[in-house]
Amino acid sequence: MTDKIIALVDGSVYSESVCHHAAWIAQRTQAPVELIHVLGRREAPETSDLSGAIRLGARSKLMEELAELDAQRAKLISQRGRAVLEDARAIVDRDGVTGITTRLRHGDVVETIGEIEAEARVIVIGKRGEAADFAKGHLGSNLERIVRAAHRPVLVAARAFRPIETVLVACDGGRSAMKAVDHIARSSVFENMSVTVVTVGSGTAEDRKGLDDARAILAAAGIEAETRIVPGQPEVELGKMVDHDGFGMLVMGAYGHSRIRSLVIGSTTTEMMRSCKVPVLLLR
Repeated sequence: MTDKIIALVDGSVYSESVCHHAAWIAQRTQAPVELIHVLGRREAPETSDLSGAIRLGARSKLMEELAELDAQRAKLISQRGRAVLEDARAIVDRDGVTGITTRLRHGDVVETIGEIEAEARVIVIGKRGEAADFAKGHLGSNLERIVRAAHRPVLVAARAFRPIETVLVACDGGRSAMKAVDHIARSSVFENMSVTVVTVGSGTAEDRKGLDDARAILAAAGIEAETRIVPGQPEVELGKMVDHDGFGMLVMGAYGHSRIRSLVIGSTTTEMMRSCKVPVLLLR
């Protein structure tokens, strides 16, 4: 299947939201959902020699016991991973999705995405991982790496799912921003939604042309989008618009040619992913 919704679940407080967002997309696209849990390398059994300078007989016995503990730990970790997937499947199933598969993988999550993303129409991931409650000001350690590496759209789920009816699109006229607009025009996810395209800038001729191009692309797909030019800093003004106007989703290109270009490592997108209380769809 080359049109799956790939949802990454890790058992954190964001996993349920990831499942609901994936199910929401599935219901609007009729695409199947694949739930993936990756057992990272840090979760692999210990391989260091903990026996130290112990006499041979006792050392051999200790090594056997350590090997047995490693085997038990590996088994428990795998069992937990399967339990995470079973819980996630139940959530997506309750949301009315029928095409659900699960996959337990070992290794690095970014390498996993690289191997399977050709099968995906979108990748859904939580903003933060298992330490979410202890690191509320920080993004998940893998999120920026995934957004940087992925060639498919990445939906960063908010902490809780809410029905999405209005979409704010950040547009600077750059290639990835226009790719985001084109994605909206082509995707059934955005049918019958209210779409607003905004440029944060000084209202130059280039700004206006970018908005006109975006509006034309969306109009050709039957989406009558509102356009705005707002002065100020993107990372400040986009957040204000989301909060004050009650948008249900923010869509951004992952790389631009203005101040938004800093994206993942820079200020704008990192700040939007960190502070936004709604899901953020990123396209590279």
